[in-house]
Amino acid sequence: MADAGRTSRYVGRFAPSPTGPLHEGSLVAALASWLDARAHGGRWLIRIEDVDGPRCPPGADAMVLSQLAQVNLLPDEPPIWQSTRGAAYQAALDRLVASGWAYPCGCSRKAIAEAIAQQGQTRARHGELVYPGTCRHGLRGLPARAWRLRTTATLQDEQDRRIDWTDRRLGPQWQDLTREVGDVVLKRADGLWAYQLAVVVDDAWQQVTDVVRGEDLADNTPRQMHLLERLGLPCPTYLHTPLVRGANGEKLSKQNGAQALDLSDPLAALRRAGEALGLPHLAAAASGEWLGQAVKAWPYRPRQ
Repeated sequence: MADAGRTSRYVGRFAPSPTGPLHEGSLVAALASWLDARAHGGRWLIRIEDVDGPRCPPGADAMVLSQLAQVNLLPDEPPIWQSTRGAAYQAALDRLVASGWAYPCGCSRKAIAEAIAQQGQTRARHGELVYPGTCRHGLRGLPARAWRLRTTATLQDEQDRRIDWTDRRLGPQWQDLTREVGDVVLKRADGLWAYQLAVVVDDAWQQVTDVVRGEDLADNTPRQMHLLERLGLPCPTYLHTPLVRGANGEKLSKQNGAQALDLSDPLAALRRAGEALGLPHLAAAASGEWLGQAVKAWPYRPRQ
């Protein structure tokens, strides 16, 4: 990996998964990260998070970049694609294995569910089973399927790992990572790299100082902070923005049928995104002028 020493200058990023065109919720996240970077006089990057290749149809990445360009959200450097970064992820995994923080896991989802039931627990987190640490001390004759990160406080005991952090919008946050998440997958059973490892490695490589993203991803922050610490990498500052919700009250997403972003009027699209972020009405006649006014109206400046 490149030198991951924290830069004193602000570096932000927007990191879409190209599973289809952007929708209104995606634009809110992109706009928020762009505005925060510009309000701090920093750089803004785009990273195409296509690490889950089977879910990314051909041409979706180009469509996403085209949509961003139509609303004048242009990166300060050429975008990078996670699909080209496998060697960096492997190097990070090797470091974690060598230090004892990563281990092979032979458990299937069925085996995890059975182990949890045997412990008298039925708790799940967002549909994902909380891993009970079955393979933490060895495979017990099982073939290796995936690689996991220990979420205990130390390597010597099973003490819970509690993560505390302060979000720039949400305020003080905390999570018992051991009990609420369990040991995190780093490399999946199908051989694909897990999101958590890829995003941490790439944020450090790109020297990202501030992560601005949707509130639905706040739950990922503790496991990413834990992983950053175990890799000896600097931790960015986090700001999680309000979610755009559909008529049913659920988060607007491709999974629940969110429509592709309507860019027939780029200025109108930006106005809707700005409204979702709590920006006041801005009397601008063109998207470029609107963006300039929105930077000045951005409520999360200066960074503390």
